[in-house]
Amino acid sequence: MTIQAWLPVEGEDAAGALRKFLAELLTSGYVDALLVPCRLAGDEAVMPALVESPEALEACEPLAPVMSHNMATMAGRLTVMDTGRRVGVWLRPCELRALIELTKLHQATLEHVRTIAVDCLGTYEVVDYAALVRAGKQPAELWRGAAQGEALPADGCALRSACRMCEYPTAANADIRIGLIGLDFPRQVLVESKEPLPVELPPADVPARRQEVLEQVRARRTAERDTAFAAWRTEVPDLRRLAERFATCIRCHNCMVACPICYCKECIFRTPTFDHEPEQYFRWAERRGVIRMPTDTLLFHITRLNHMATSCVGCGLCESACPNRLPVATLFRSVAQSVQALFNYEAGRSLEEELPLAAFREDELTDLGK
Repeated sequence: MTIQAWLPVEGEDAAGALRKFLAELLTSGYVDALLVPCRLAGDEAVMPALVESPEALEACEPLAPVMSHNMATMAGRLTVMDTGRRVGVWLRPCELRALIELTKLHQATLEHVRTIAVDCLGTYEVVDYAALVRAGKQPAELWRGAAQGEALPADGCALRSACRMCEYPTAANADIRIGLIGLDFPRQVLVESKEPLPVELPPADVPARRQEVLEQVRARRTAERDTAFAAWRTEVPDLRRLAERFATCIRCHNCMVACPICYCKECIFRTPTFDHEPEQYFRWAERRGVIRMPTDTLLFHITRLNHMATSCVGCGLCESACPNRLPVATLFRSVAQSVQALFNYEAGRSLEEELPLAAFREDELTDLGK
């Protein structure tokens, strides 16, 4: 049975109420440490931080609409080996789904983890968020449209494209869920828990409007997603056009580093395999008349797709990390949508759901012929 309660908010300071709640989780021993977004070097940079002191949570920015890293990656680094410490991890829906995938891929464990998932209206690019802070915008201000499920316009800064087409504004499988959308924010903050909490909170009677607004957000984002995918598939109908669209890729590997699902300790693209002998380059040039340098850029993306399309959660950090602003997230999400549908699989939906490529079923892929 899910426990639903209101988090007491004083003076419309929802972020302050959340900091106090997190501090109580620490002081009560519910967790030994918290992995939360914090500003530790100026107000512009909000980064994941491991916190053991309740006093240090003054720097926590739970509502900052910015995602420098996928928190699942950081949680994996803390939990892939059992330390016995109980860690509370603050996650957006896409980050929780990524953590579930990493757990199934044996790159994290949830044994001593308490997942705390917060509603998400979307995030801004790191540089845009920094500009907003310099302009005097406070993180909570950008949540003023939460009651209607809308992120308020912010001085011409658009939400990241991955967020605009993310159909998961809330998380389903967290130990603790923080509800903001469809409520009277910042006066109302909902806490839902799978088990009794060490903090005494007044019970909540959740208004039906919350579910209505969440459905509206899902419908709006799904429509934007479908429009973006249709436009992409029209623009890039074949491999030749894909090569043209990704012609400015410099094979920097930023997208791979940012991706929470790319976890290989030794990647073939970081070995000498693609550092060809000088004579090889000259042979290719002689045969074709010209070759681009660096080589194998499109092969890099296709190989990555082959490795992680079934587990892509659409966080979009691959595209945010691209120095040439290539539509990496659109490519990966559109392919992932088709591949996951083929296996009736949804990345991060359930810890019990087997990875498609790790399970064999006699009745799957029958429409592809014998």
